[in-house]
Amino acid sequence: MTPITNRFRRPRLRLAALALSAALLGAGTPTAYAALTDESRPFTATASSPKAAEGRPYIETSLLFGTARPNGGPPVTEKELHAFVDEFVTPRFPDGLTVQDGYGQYRDSHGTIERERSYELILLYPTSEAGPNDPKIEQIRTAYMKRFGQESVARIDDRARVDF
Repeated sequence: MTPITNRFRRPRLRLAALALSAALLGAGTPTAYAALTDESRPFTATASSPKAAEGRPYIETSLLFGTARPNGGPPVTEKELHAFVDEFVTPRFPDGLTVQDGYGQYRDSHGTIERERSYELILLYPTSEAGPNDPKIEQIRTAYMKRFGQESVARIDDRARVDF
């Protein structure tokens, strides 16, 4: 081969190698993300996982309960929180819930950074129950703020796939 012919073939080989690499990378991209947008289909784990798990569309609601009292009183105790959960949360969500210890900070209405021990309440429920559960969740937030003198209770709602 002459040097002129090699100059023309090298760019073609590079282009072909680049196209082949792009095709292989595209073919290997996981497609599980598509399942998250279709709530009617159960979610199936990828072939690389040891057990294929299915999940149903659920809502995961987290409520963040602070423990510092704005009037300078003693912080909400674990015993007080458990009594609140027993009285206000469990009757509204008897199928189950999770409470986790936490630590948080926020800027209060006076501009002061408040740091405090906190609790995260996690509720899982089918998406079909989102409408009826919304007022129950708001009742819980209002009751906690009133009982413990809180400015707010943060609420986070997220879609999830759940399998029990």
